[in-house]
Amino acid sequence: MSTDLTPVIAASTRWLLAAYPAPAGALSQALAEAQAGQATLLAAALCYPTSLDVQLLRLLAPSGSDRLDRLTGHDPHPEDSGWRRWVDETVVSWAACLLADPALAACAHRALKETEHHGETGGLRRLAAPGDRDSEAAVLLRHPDLLEPVAALHRPRLVELLSVDGAERP
Repeated sequence: MSTDLTPVIAASTRWLLAAYPAPAGALSQALAEAQAGQATLLAAALCYPTSLDVQLLRLLAPSGSDRLDRLTGHDPHPEDSGWRRWVDETVVSWAACLLADPALAACAHRALKETEHHGETGGLRRLAAPGDRDSEAAVLLRHPDLLEPVAALHRPRLVELLSVDGAERP
């Protein structure tokens, strides 16, 4: 990304994959990583739509993974503290919303044109239109009930941003 959200995207993707691991096998892990990466890329671009937003993020630093770890019961290893500081709670929450709802992901992809990042995400087919193999590889990563505690943290703001009716879960 031209405004360099790469550290936040990489750390948030890594957190999602640690919290909702793929089934065993290199292909499953690669497919799950691709889907988590597409979700965090799209979520970060929507959350930080301008270069000024990205500069402020870099100045103020992302929220880190502490609250997400507590919420999911994940006990991180002390040597993981470096990358965990780059996890952005809002990006992870929005990515969880997008992973749980491909229709919402497609709507978010359309909304990307309103940001300075339009055209930078490439195709998001695995996120917005997952195939059977994609779904099998990310069974935990896309399970709405498992994602709900994380997705619920910042879903109202995403829904408001996208102006989507009916996207709120009960």
